[in-house]
Amino acid sequence: MSVGATVGRPRDPEVDERITRAAAEVFGAEGWARFSVDAVARRAGVGKASIYLRWPNKEALLVAVFASRLSGVRDIDTGSLRDDLVALARQVLHAFLDESGGAVLRLMLEAGSIPAGQEHLDRFLQSQAAAARAIVHRGKDRGQLRRDISVTLLLNTISGGALNHALTTPPRSRAKVAAAADRYAEELVDFVLASVTAP
Repeated sequence: MSVGATVGRPRDPEVDERITRAAAEVFGAEGWARFSVDAVARRAGVGKASIYLRWPNKEALLVAVFASRLSGVRDIDTGSLRDDLVALARQVLHAFLDESGGAVLRLMLEAGSIPAGQEHLDRFLQSQAAAARAIVHRGKDRGQLRRDISVTLLLNTISGGALNHALTTPPRSRAKVAAAADRYAEELVDFVLASVTAP
């Protein structure tokens, strides 16, 4: 065998995905105190050995969940203030409402007690702020937004509206609400812009 050759079968990315999805679901439903490799293995339909082959402990597994499923918010420049804000609102809504949304919401509550949790949450929140800041500055430069508009208040209104929409959605309705999230993002942005756009 040549130097550096690997032994055994390569990891199956489908199994990796099933495990991290199950881990996100368990954490979102149960929180850090009841998060365990046993619970994740049962939810994913795999043996615990398959998990320990990939991650040495539950802390490393949850960090992998955050790294793969909390990618942050991107700034999208469409040339239109409204469309930029709709793109921002859609990303935030899907972060809260998609299959890993429960884990994101739970992280917002428990970040300080979870290994690397605060770091990943801060990165997500900072990406929202950076995207909103860029959108607002472009809007002002184009004359589409009043010069006195606060980036913080605009971000709080749109992201806060998205967060509240997710928090008040009962579990039985999450799939339906998630499917309608793109339209809700447009309604939310249009409502906000009615009070802040330049005359």
